[in-house]
Amino acid sequence: MAKGDIETYNEGGVWKNRVQGGQRASNTAETKAEAQAAGREMAIERGVEHVIKKLDGTIGERNTYPRGRDKNPPRG
Repeated sequence: MAKGDIETYNEGGVWKNRVQGGQRASNTAETKAEAQAAGREMAIERGVEHVIKKLDGTIGERNTYPRGRDKNPPRG
């Protein structure tokens, strides 16, 4: 995980988001889904990776949001 990526994690029964390298949570949520949605928005705004951790602290999912628009979007 690179410095500046967004991490969604659980600490003391509270779901939180923080910028990797920071010590304090940027925001908190009652549910994982709420925290994950807020973390996704943070990552999209910054154009960084969003790492979502499971309750046990292991990485459950990673999503990368590059800056700018995709020059070759999927056709559908």
